[in-house]
Amino acid sequence: MNAPTMADLAAKGEKPEVLFWVGCAGSFDDRAKRVTKAFVKIMNAVGTRFAVLGNEETCTGDPARRAGNEFLFQMQAMNNIQVLNGYDVKKIVTACPHCFNTLKNEYSELGGNYEVIHHSTFLQQLINEGKIKMSEGGSFKGKKITYHDSCYLGRSNNIYEAPREVLQALDADLVEMKKCRTTGLCCGAGGAQMFKEPEKGNQDINIARTEDALSTGASTIAVACPFCMTMMTDGVKNKEKESSVQVKDLAELIAESIETK
Repeated sequence: MNAPTMADLAAKGEKPEVLFWVGCAGSFDDRAKRVTKAFVKIMNAVGTRFAVLGNEETCTGDPARRAGNEFLFQMQAMNNIQVLNGYDVKKIVTACPHCFNTLKNEYSELGGNYEVIHHSTFLQQLINEGKIKMSEGGSFKGKKITYHDSCYLGRSNNIYEAPREVLQALDADLVEMKKCRTTGLCCGAGGAQMFKEPEKGNQDINIARTEDALSTGASTIAVACPFCMTMMTDGVKNKEKESSVQVKDLAELIAESIETK
C-alpha cells in the first residue's frame, strides 16, 4: 500500500493535493479497512497526490458529541485542528459520513476551516474528469444494485446524486428502494443501535432496512458509510442471504471495476 503520511511529505518539503482522513472505522474495523485499501488503490491508480495523518490522526469527536460529552468532543477536535493547521491542510477527503459531517460543519466553530469532501463526491469528480475508466464488461455490468442513503450524507448534507452517479458508471442496473433519498430510512447506527442491544420493539431497524433492500431483488447493496456497512451486513446475515447478496462500499465497487494499465 502506497499511503505516505503528512509527516513524511513535510520532511521532504512536499504537500499533497488532498489529505485522506481514514477515520476510526477505516483504521481499526477489519471490514472497513478493506474500504480504506480500495480507496487508496483508486487514488494511486489515478495519480492523486494524497497523504494520511497516520498515528497523528485521532477520532474526530463525533461519537462523544452525539453521546452528550461536549467536553471530550472539544478536546478531541482541538487536538485534530492543531495538527491539521500545523500542516496547513486545505482539502480533506474521507470515506466516513460521520467524519465528513463533523469536519465540514462543526470544526469551523473551533478554528478548523477546510474544504471537506466525501469519497462519493470525490469518486464522482474523478469519473467526470475521465480519470477513472471502467474495464470493458465489468463484473457488475447489468447486475442489479440498490443504494442505501447514509443519513449524514443525505439528510444532513443533501448529497444524494453523487453516489448514484458513481454507481451508474459501473453500467449496472440501479434499482431504488421505495424509501430512498429524502424519505430514506436510517440503518440504525446513527441512533447508536450498532453499539448496544436494541430496545424492546417489533423489529430491529437494520432488519427493516435490509428487507427494503432485499425487496428490490438486487444482488448488491451499495453503501457509502462504515456504520451502514455494519448494520446492513448484519441484516443480510440475519436473513441468511450472505451467499446471494453482498454489501459493498462505493470505493470497493469502483476498485473492482477500474481499468488498470
